[in-house]
Amino acid sequence: MMSSAWLDRGFCQKSVIGCPVTALPFDHQIDLMVKWAKNRISKTVCIANVHMLIEAHRDPTFASVLTSADLVAPDGMPLVWMLRLLGQSEQDRVAGLDVLSALCKQASVEKVSVFFLGSHKIILEKMKARLGNEFPDLEIAGMEPLPFRPLTQQEDAEIIQKLNESGAGVVFVSLGCPKQELWIAEHKDKVHAVMIGLGGAFPVYAGLHKRAPKLIRQAGLEWLYRLLQEPTRLWKRYATTIPVFVWLAFKQLMNDATA
Repeated sequence: MMSSAWLDRGFCQKSVIGCPVTALPFDHQIDLMVKWAKNRISKTVCIANVHMLIEAHRDPTFASVLTSADLVAPDGMPLVWMLRLLGQSEQDRVAGLDVLSALCKQASVEKVSVFFLGSHKIILEKMKARLGNEFPDLEIAGMEPLPFRPLTQQEDAEIIQKLNESGAGVVFVSLGCPKQELWIAEHKDKVHAVMIGLGGAFPVYAGLHKRAPKLIRQAGLEWLYRLLQEPTRLWKRYATTIPVFVWLAFKQLMNDATA
């Protein structure tokens, strides 16, 4: 069940297997994030794929995170296809890596500083070097890896203080799904910035993983490309999420057709 707040946000959203997904072109979603960031408004952005929606389908607590998010961008092509089948014929993909690049480009122009939170120190260092080459005018407010354990109350308070005092309008968070989305939801109205979960984009932007070629991405086969790169880590995730998503999406479309 979607919260009534979604109805008052000035843009369309659609239910995909019971989860709200923002139906808005890529450029418009970026413009909206930049607008919020310039005013340092606390907002939550989820970059959604099949895995995330299945996590929400299985876990009501996580489902509430997506329902209360300010934007749920359609990253995976299956979500884009579903939006098109549900009437949003012009919907394009809002992929995490593209969001990262587009926001850094816009932030450079609009003088909005950005903060990178999570991941590993080596990844952040490689990202910083590439960002310096591609966006020399980008103001990086900070880069902070986080431990792979729950933070103490004091540690969490120190992170909140560091983020707010940095002046960042955008905080990119890399903790992996669903951990990063839960962290972002917990820090709504505590961190005065647009918080965006981009776990998978950090190592790709840093050059540790290769991004699938454009044709493979457009064909919706990026999952297979990633599986070939990281079979041990990803095979179980894909085996337990892709078939379930296909079945739930099929049922939704059939129910809509007969309604």
